[in-house]
Amino acid sequence: MSASSSAVSLPRTLPRHLAILLLATVGTMFAANHVSARLAFDNGTGLLLAVLTRSGLACIILFILVLVQKKSLWLPRGTWPWQLAVGVLITIQSLSLYSAVARLPVVIALLLVNTFPIQLALLSWALGGPRPTWRSCLIMGTILIGLLVVLDIPTWLASADDMGPGWVAGIGFGLTAAFVFACALWITEHRLGQVGSTLRSLLTMQTVFFAMVIGGILGVVPGGMSLPENSQGWLGLGFLALLYATGFSTLFIFVPRLDMARNAPVMNIEPVASLVIGYFVLGQMLSPGQMVGGAMVVSGIVALSLSRQR
Repeated sequence: MSASSSAVSLPRTLPRHLAILLLATVGTMFAANHVSARLAFDNGTGLLLAVLTRSGLACIILFILVLVQKKSLWLPRGTWPWQLAVGVLITIQSLSLYSAVARLPVVIALLLVNTFPIQLALLSWALGGPRPTWRSCLIMGTILIGLLVVLDIPTWLASADDMGPGWVAGIGFGLTAAFVFACALWITEHRLGQVGSTLRSLLTMQTVFFAMVIGGILGVVPGGMSLPENSQGWLGLGFLALLYATGFSTLFIFVPRLDMARNAPVMNIEPVASLVIGYFVLGQMLSPGQMVGGAMVVSGIVALSLSRQR
């Protein structure tokens, strides 16, 4: 009887081909979300309004999940400061990511943000964790070389004006988004293990939402709450919120059945999907050399993910 009841309570893993298809779909949704964000920004949408809309819709979905799952809304003793810290870090990550997307081709912004596994490995080591293996160091070196190629550093050094006025700032925002996300992941793993994932995600999104409201009231970002100027801007704003919330909730609901230990690297399809979608929607395209660099980055991140699972 007990064995039967435990079998019923445990979610059954999806067949691997379905799990991979679902993860690839979610990764494509996230890529389309960032392309939609660039479309919104190019048509007058304010940065704070974009993050506010995205986090607000995510809050609604997460709150419904908390009610359906009948989860407690109370955090364990001593975890409130760490949960607040994660919320602040994800707020900074959201603003930095969209700031990078507004200044760089979407695929380059995502490649920069996807360096967070390197930063997380180094951060964990600095805080007393295991030292990265020589194999991991080799992979991380390959990722960095690919990143230098995709950023087209020689062209930038030869003529910075050709790369656009926001190029350096965009790179800085992308790397900042990766760093604060790595910090948030470290805190989540080492300080918030007792907090349920549903509640943790809800409180994080609530922190982001209220931070955007306060930021909008105080006017901390000039034009941060500006409404879209035309129908394309409204379309971009609507899709960025809908795609993020749909992708996030789908991943959240199905993650117990996706065997993430084996299938998580599939999520690295996001930069590839953003390259394709960005070309058709925004007309953004990388040079052949930059595409080779992007392939090096994505391949290195997948290899690093697989090596950490062993």
